[in-house]
Amino acid sequence: MEMQLKEDVVVEVVGGKSSFNLKDFSVRFIAMALTLVTAVLLGVDKETTTVSVTIVSSLPPVDLPVTAKWTQMSAFVYFVIANAIACSYGATSLILVLVARGRSKLVALVVTILDLVMVGLLFSAVGAASSIGLIGYNGNSHVHWDKVCNVFDKFCHQVAIAIFVSFAGSIAYLLLIVHAAFKLHNKF
Repeated sequence: MEMQLKEDVVVEVVGGKSSFNLKDFSVRFIAMALTLVTAVLLGVDKETTTVSVTIVSSLPPVDLPVTAKWTQMSAFVYFVIANAIACSYGATSLILVLVARGRSKLVALVVTILDLVMVGLLFSAVGAASSIGLIGYNGNSHVHWDKVCNVFDKFCHQVAIAIFVSFAGSIAYLLLIVHAAFKLHNKF
């Protein structure tokens, strides 16, 4: 039984039949956990508040209950679905990595390509959610869109946290690709 500790933690079992990369597994688990937290965090985000609306200046304002939910903006729907897909993929890739244990180059190649797809998916979702979040926070005077984060403070803060956590998940998947590229580079 041989154990090698260098830059990566690799455990080999008798005769090199099974190897396990702890760093890859850890980053993959963190990426899965971050995307799960993001999907749940925004998926349960909902805030209802009362807004006073003046219909006619001679009448008193009318108080209306208004609710902000992630399902009301297509960018947030895309964001939640993208993170749910990345989380599901993360769980699947963890199982594949555990089962293959470095023995199958095809599995390693497919997982690396799908990691790349997840990076693209997550970065695009973060960009879409961030752009809508900024409009909600600042408004857009050119098209007369008022900011809404002054009314839905809790909702906007939860969106901002979800965007940050998803960005961290995107970086984790990016690190997996960089790690795979370094492993490939060291073989040549």
